[in-house]
Amino acid sequence: MQNSKSNSGLVLVAALCMGVGAAGAEEIQGQKGMSSGQVALNKGINVTQAQLNNAGKQTTDWLHTNGDYGQTRYYGGKQINAGNVKRLRPEFMFQTEVRESMETAPIVVDGVMYMTTSFNHVYALDAVTGKEFWHYKHKMGAITTFCCGPNNRGVAIEGGKLFMGTLDAKMVALDAKTGKLLWETEIADPEKGYSETMAPTVVDGKVLIGTNGGEYGVRGFVKAFDSASGKLLWTFHTIPEKGHEGVWAENDATGRNMHRDIAAEKAQLARDSSFYQTLGGGVWMNPAVDLKTRTIFFVVGNPSPDLYGAERPGDNLYTNSMVAVNLDTGAYKWHSQYIAHDVWDLDAVSPPILLDAKDKSGKMIPAVMHAGKTGHIYIHDRADGKLIRFSEAMIPQENMWVLPTATGARMLPGANGGVEWSPMAINPNLRLAYALNLHQPMTYHVEAAKYPGGKLWLGGAFKVIEGEKQWGRLAAVNVDTGKLAWKFDTEQPLIGGALATAGDLVFYGEGNGLFRALHAKTGKLLWEYNCGAGANAMPVTYTVKSRQYIAMGCGGNTQLDFKRGNSMVVFALPKS
Repeated sequence: MQNSKSNSGLVLVAALCMGVGAAGAEEIQGQKGMSSGQVALNKGINVTQAQLNNAGKQTTDWLHTNGDYGQTRYYGGKQINAGNVKRLRPEFMFQTEVRESMETAPIVVDGVMYMTTSFNHVYALDAVTGKEFWHYKHKMGAITTFCCGPNNRGVAIEGGKLFMGTLDAKMVALDAKTGKLLWETEIADPEKGYSETMAPTVVDGKVLIGTNGGEYGVRGFVKAFDSASGKLLWTFHTIPEKGHEGVWAENDATGRNMHRDIAAEKAQLARDSSFYQTLGGGVWMNPAVDLKTRTIFFVVGNPSPDLYGAERPGDNLYTNSMVAVNLDTGAYKWHSQYIAHDVWDLDAVSPPILLDAKDKSGKMIPAVMHAGKTGHIYIHDRADGKLIRFSEAMIPQENMWVLPTATGARMLPGANGGVEWSPMAINPNLRLAYALNLHQPMTYHVEAAKYPGGKLWLGGAFKVIEGEKQWGRLAAVNVDTGKLAWKFDTEQPLIGGALATAGDLVFYGEGNGLFRALHAKTGKLLWEYNCGAGANAMPVTYTVKSRQYIAMGCGGNTQLDFKRGNSMVVFALPKS
């Protein structure tokens, strides 16, 4: 789960895991249309599958939420580099109608930027000047039930169409030139706790999307829809009907005992095994796509209820796991579970990354990696899911895995991480992965709780410990050894995304508004700019007419209660 914690005092998780009715959120209602200040987009948009396939090899557009199908968040351009980044300055600032948390990664196609906001607004902008071409406002249904803010993390593009998941669990397709709604289909029932904050991924005519809502007793999934019509093509349930009890694992992926009472769990399972329908397992972020093997890789979130494990005996597959399935059919290939029977809400949420890495014998093999809330980066063999290595702990760990109690048990990391949903970036030349970490000391509290029917279902709470310092850390980890190469500590917990470039730079933002560039080799601070609101989105970069730009959404974050805003800030070097 993506928990809602503020930075001051004790705040229960329920505070920001909420649902809103349409009548109470006027800014989400409305239709698209031209208004004063808008200009027409007078060119066609057509992104081919070949362009999407090769997105990571070009240095012009930003075509995927995380840069390419491998989700590397690495850009080969180096016009902006470690030697000149100190001269970086704002080129334009676009202010949206929605002053609320901003976690989006805009995509950029042929000089046109497409960005989203909370409550499912979409803007098409001139990526050089910030002029607005069109603005779409999703007409929200009567029921929305969502956790951790009304966020949207972006659109996907194919041909001349954009695709977006919505808070009321719809998929919409828009005309990329005009913003006109082309089709809309229901992904799942919002009254049962389903919602969408993740960006879709489009590949070979399939729009892939998971579901949020692991805190509401949903049955998680990844679905594929036909991009032309919106027709459902296949569904992979992240909670299997049979076999969800797993192997009754005693240890986590790193070999530490999780203190389970397996005999009691087996006795409970014998009494009732029907709970698979409400076992959670949301998928918060994009899958990675291996086109060669026709495989997608995604991570699955926490079981429901979050803390009260007596309701759900067994390993609770495939929660807290990396999962591989067939791109064309959704058929299961393999899974690797990090934490069985999770009662700490340390679920897997940061998107997987495809890369080649050394196996235990030193041979370079196709690998897939994930950054966990535990504070470890896990690297798997892409063929069978076998865990090759896990990194050194990037943040403090304490009392793992102490069981939650009625009065509260202290354990580090807290329920936000480690690495939350925040996507990593890699620099393949330096062999480094860059991960944004949180340090928030918490106590875990458990209480009995029956399924409440599509409402918030935690079975307890996790509480920030008043008076204990919270902070963040950007950690650079060698993917071939698991060792920390360097670390850069920040005053506040980090949540958002990282961006790495061939210019030896790593960009990231902080909740205090600072957008920063570090030297990719050393972690030295090279540049910063205060955006005036929390810089908690996912930075991107692109080039138009031989000039490189860096874009960062600055609207704050509901989850950690960072200062709200409504701006996309775009930077470039001064023209010579």
